[in-house]
Order: sequence, then structure tokens, then C-alpha cells
Amino acid sequence: MGRSKRRKKNKMFRGNENRFEEKANYPILTSKLRRKVEVILIFVIAIIIGLSFFGKSGVGGKFLFDAIYFLIGKTIFFVPLFLGLASLIFLTSQKKRLIAPVFLAMALLILGVSGMFSMEGLLEKQGGWLGYLVSYPFLNYFGVWVTFIILIVFILISLLIFWEFLPYKKLLIKKKITSQNLEPEKIEKKQVKFEMEKIDIRPMDKKEIKKIINIEPKQSDFIVKDSALYKFPPIELLEINGEKAVSMGDVETNSLIIKKTLENFGIISEISEVNIGPTVTQYALRPAEGVKLSRITALINNLSLALSSHPLRIEAPIPGRPLVGIEVPNKTRAVVRLRELVASSSFQESDSSLLLCLGKDVSGKLCFADLAKMPHLLVAGSTGSGKTICLNSLILSLIYHNSPQSLKFILVDPKRVEFSIYENLPHLLCPIIFNAQKTINALNWLTGEMERRFGVLSAAKVRDIVNYNEAIKRNSKKNKSGDDAENNTQIMPYIVLIIDELADLMATKGKEIEASIVRLSQMARAVGIHLIVATQRPSVEIITGLIKANINSRIAFQVASQIDARTILDSAGAELLLGAGDMLFISSELSKPKRIQGVYILSKEVKRVVSFYKKTDFIDEKEKQEKLEESLEKELEEPIASSGMFSREQDSLYEEAKQIVIESKKASASLLQRRLSVGYARAARLLDILENKGIIGPGDGAKPRKVYVQESGVKDEDGWEKV
Repeated sequence: MGRSKRRKKNKMFRGNENRFEEKANYPILTSKLRRKVEVILIFVIAIIIGLSFFGKSGVGGKFLFDAIYFLIGKTIFFVPLFLGLASLIFLTSQKKRLIAPVFLAMALLILGVSGMFSMEGLLEKQGGWLGYLVSYPFLNYFGVWVTFIILIVFILISLLIFWEFLPYKKLLIKKKITSQNLEPEKIEKKQVKFEMEKIDIRPMDKKEIKKIINIEPKQSDFIVKDSALYKFPPIELLEINGEKAVSMGDVETNSLIIKKTLENFGIISEISEVNIGPTVTQYALRPAEGVKLSRITALINNLSLALSSHPLRIEAPIPGRPLVGIEVPNKTRAVVRLRELVASSSFQESDSSLLLCLGKDVSGKLCFADLAKMPHLLVAGSTGSGKTICLNSLILSLIYHNSPQSLKFILVDPKRVEFSIYENLPHLLCPIIFNAQKTINALNWLTGEMERRFGVLSAAKVRDIVNYNEAIKRNSKKNKSGDDAENNTQIMPYIVLIIDELADLMATKGKEIEASIVRLSQMARAVGIHLIVATQRPSVEIITGLIKANINSRIAFQVASQIDARTILDSAGAELLLGAGDMLFISSELSKPKRIQGVYILSKEVKRVVSFYKKTDFIDEKEKQEKLEESLEKELEEPIASSGMFSREQDSLYEEAKQIVIESKKASASLLQRRLSVGYARAARLLDILENKGIIGPGDGAKPRKVYVQESGVKDEDGWEKV
């Protein structure tokens, strides 16, 4: 019993001792405040010694003067100057551990000067006892000249130490540079004013919106003849920003908390600027010289605790700037609308027809990306992080810059619900694909189309699709001689394949899909074929090394772990995002991932844009691209036709389609779609049956098909009469 009581007492004593040590280690004064107190004390001592020269410091001052004069002699008259120099260094320098080197320099300087005075009057002890004790041994054993050199060395060493900590050293170097007629780069330090706690992000004025709406959208250089009359969807179909205020908290208080927290761990810094974005507020701080960035990044949890905010993200350093960014989530987030980006001059005046609207960065600037330069994009993130909304915004931003003739989509939607809203979009090259087998067929067709386009570019002796379409445009201007079909030259449209969920496809047909994606991503850029691939399962089985190596541009939304973030971006950070469109974007042009708040788009906005096309007649556009679409449909339906489940000659609408073609005296898939109310796949099969039966002729590019009918009268070489 006695031993157990003693152990308990010892434990209690040790616990109290540890608590006492923790309290003792807690700094009562910060390092900066402590240094200011030291400067004041040194300055007061220098004033007392200076007044003692004139007998103005009383009895205590006279005693202090006599004591110091007894030690260092006439050197006492330089002591106030030395102490003033030391106080100036303590006050202005940001380096730590100044006391030891500064006082060492003062000691060497006092020894050197006192020794010099002692050499002049050794017996009179003009340098005091300290000067006498320094100079006498050297004079006795080495002589005058060696003693003089040694004392000069003492003074030079002390001056070098002072020079190292001198605050005006940089200013002197700058004057030296300007004297050599060199113009140094000017660095303007911005002053941050913390006056308003809330910043209202308001919509644009009605007058400005009307000006933007009245501006005619920039026509693509590759749209010829009928497409020149194409009207882009009006910007009024998109939602406008509501008058919702963004609250980022007390900026001044947060700045002081960040600075105080870092000082508690021995890191001296200053807040250089504050950038307020729609999702986070970035506090850009400038650390003192010699501070390792790893020390700042290691304190992310301490900063999160001090600011009562989670999660924080530290960008160290901010690319291209000598600052460290600490991103604190806003209390109230702003909504970024697509209308604001589409209405901007950066989008309207862009030379690229494949400009993607991404959102706003941490400073509130609009962010765009050129798909033609990427040239492919990988989108990944957990469920509900904003991945599908991002894809919708990318599709609409492309639609607002391209006509159905200059851009075609192939949409793959294994979930069957995400892209169904685009079913009637004239930009679609084929109906929306839902299964893995048709996806493989579409990728195979894209590979064949890529090879065909390379052959066309090689024959035309041009390098890429841009130069080819420019050549087509020049030829179309020269051959303006009416509505002759030969002069209506067909351009080469861009083709964008968008896959909403890669994980489901890789689980069933992984090897085939990976091989096709890798081949297309390696070669298809020059011929205008681009891939946008999305997945909600960022694992190495889905985003393989080959896919990552060939798709450099990536968007990472919020993920569950740092491993998933590294799988997407090859670096951490995506696990610290806030979700709801908060993303990290990286491309070959960016050295580090860029944080962006993505565009938020409603389903009703997409429906309005698609409904706009329902009211517009694009029959001529479809007929121009008919050959391209027919070849893709044949590729997609190949497994079904070869399985014997459906025979082309057994279509119940064959006779009706035959009668329609004979009566209208023309044959096209769009005609059968309208008259029979069928999809494009069935209309294309009916055309194949009519061609096999000899009712119509084969397709010949942009020229219409020839129509034949078996009647009495003048027959041609094949025994049919041409209508």
C-alpha cells in the first residue's frame, strides 16, 4: 500500500512538473516584441553614457563613466555610436540569433580601438586596463607593426560582422548597380486595406449585358456557304448570377492569426496581399530569409486549428512569385455561372474555336483552356464532386463557339441518364452510346477516320486540320459561281469524343478501350479529333500509366485520399478540396496545379439550348455530313448485323421508304427520319436496303444520291429509268 501511494505521489509530482515546464516554455513575449524591448534598453544605456560625458547624468552616471573609462579609456566616447549601430540592427534585421554575433563584433571593435589608444600612450593607459592588457603582450613579443596589424584585424572582423547584419546593405548594392548604368527591376509592394468584411459579387449592369448580347458572335473561319447563315444560341438562354454576397470572414483578424501562429513556431513572415475568390480566400505571405518552406507546410493542422477552418491548402510557393499562399475556405461561397464566361471578351474574341470555360481561380479571374492545345482532357473525382456538371459546361462552351458543321460530338454515357438531354442536338455524329461494345466500335471508327484524314491532309500537302480548312475557305471564295454542288466544298469538322464514366467500360472491355484511347491520344490532334474522358474511380486500374502518359491535361475534383489525388495529378492536394465544383487543373502549360471554382450549370439551361436547335432547321447541315455519319453507323451496328438477329431485307418500313424516295425524287437519311419518325440508325439501314435493291445509287460525298425506279420507258445501262 505504501509503495503504491508513493508511486501515485511521484506520478502526480511529475505531472505537475510537466505542466509547469509547458507553462514555462510558453512564450510570454513574441520574438519580435522581445527584440523591440532589447532595442529600447540598449538605446537608453547609450543615452545615459552620452549624457555622462557632460556631467548631466547625476552621481550614477558619473560612476558609470568612471568605471567604463577605467576599463577601455578614451574608447568610451565611441560606445554610444557602437550601441546605436547595434540597436539599429536589432530593430530592422529579420534574422534570428542576433545577440551573440552583434555583441561579439562590439567586443572585438572595443578591443581593437582600446589597443590602438594604448599603443599611443601605454604608460598613461589611454586605452584603459583592457587596452593595456591587449596591447602590452603583443608589443613586448612582436613589436609595434605586428601589434598594429593584429588590432586592425580585430577592427576589420568586427566591421564585417556588422556589415553582414547591416539593414542598408541591399540599398548600397542597389546604388552600386545604378552607378554601372544598370536598371534594376522595380518591385512594387502593394498595400492591403482591410476595410470591408464582405464583398458583394453582383451581376453585370443591364446596359453592359445588352451590349454583349447585341454583339454578333465571331463566325468560325471554317464555315462556308450555308453555315455562314448559322445563328449561335443567344446568351439569354443561360442563367445570370444572383445578388449573393460572398463572406470570407474577418480578413484582418485571419491575417493576424496566421502571422501570430507562425511566429509562435519561430517563423517570421508578413502578409503581402489577400486574394478573394469565389470559394477560398488566399493569404499570400512573404517569409523571412532562410525559412524552409517545409516548416510552413508542416504547420497546416496548427493553422487550421487557429483559424477554426478546415480544410486549408498551402501553395508553397505561388508559381512565379516569392510568396506562399494559404487558402482559407469562405464562409459563404459564390456561384460561377457559364453566362459570365461566355459573355466575356476573352471568350468572344478568342481565335480558338475549341475554347473551354472552366471557371474562376482563387483571385476571381476567369479561367479558360484551349482543347486544341491540350489536346485531350482527363476529368476525375469522387461522386457528387461536380464532374458531370463540368462536362455539361464544357459541351455548352463548345456549342457556343461552333456550328454543327464545324464540330461533331460522340457522347458515351454508360449510366444512360447524364447525356440523354442532348439527344436532339444537331452536333451529334451518332446517337448517344450506352454500352461497351458500341464504344469499342466508335473508337475503332475514330481510328479509321484518323487514318483517312491523315491521307487527305497528305494529299492536300498541309500539316493539320486548321491549315486544311483555311485552304478550303480560300477555294470556296474563289469558286463562288452559284449553287453548284461542286463548289459547295465540305470542310473537315472537329470531332470530340466525351466518355462520362470510363471505369464501367474498363471493367468490361479494358484492354481494347485502353489501346484505342492511347492510339488516338498519340496521333489524333493534328486531324481535329479530341478526347474528354471522365471517371469517378481514380485508381491505377482505370487511369493506367499509358493513359496518363498520353493525356497531360487533367482536372481533379475532390477525392477521398491523397493516393487518389496522386493517381490523377501525380501530386497531393485534391483531397483538400471542398467539393461542389472545386477543382485542380493542370496542363502542359502549367508548372503546378491551378485551383479553380468550376462553372455551375442547371439542367434547364441545357434544355433551353437544345430546344433552340429544335426550332431551327439543320437539314442541309445533316445532308453535308451524311457520308461521315453513315460510315460511323455501319461501324456501330456491325456486331448486330453479323449476328443474324436482324436482316436488312426484313424491315417492315422498306416498302414505305421506297415509296417516299420515289415520290420525293431524292434519298437521304434526314428525309426518312422526318417522314417515318425513326432514328438515324434505322434510316441509314433503309438506305442500304434501297441501295442493294437498286432503287437508289451509292452516296457520292456532298452530291445527292441518284434515284432509280423500275418502269416502262427509256432505260439506262442498268435497265432502270432515271427520274
